[in-house]
Amino acid sequence: MKHQADLQRVVDFFESISPETAHSLSDIYTDDVWFKDPFNEVHGIAPVRHIFTHMFDQLDAPRFVVTYSMLQEEHAFLTWDFLFRMKRFSSDAQSIRGATHIRFSGDGRVNYHRDYWDTAEELYEKLPVVGALMRWLKTRAKN
Repeated sequence: MKHQADLQRVVDFFESISPETAHSLSDIYTDDVWFKDPFNEVHGIAPVRHIFTHMFDQLDAPRFVVTYSMLQEEHAFLTWDFLFRMKRFSSDAQSIRGATHIRFSGDGRVNYHRDYWDTAEELYEKLPVVGALMRWLKTRAKN
């Protein structure tokens, strides 16, 4: 498959991302990459770099574990666990389960990155105060 090596390079990058490697995003993304997650929608490599460096500023020991990847032509789909500790709220280990759709450009770098994950279940319910409210709302919505 044409982009199999590119996909493996992306997986390896995310599973070993660090503050130092976050600065080498131009090896992974095109300059005009479009990136969207539940909190951000940006165009261009500089704003993507800011998202990743901000992640390291806000979290302790963030890391991705890719649990599955699938490639079809220039499109790839990854499922992952994001593991971290929140600096501001507690030292308990946290995890978010999500998925990413990426598209490769002709040169093998990513020009489209879209993350999918449930912010309420995976993040807000785990926060002090807000979490209690979110869990209460979820229970009320079921009744």
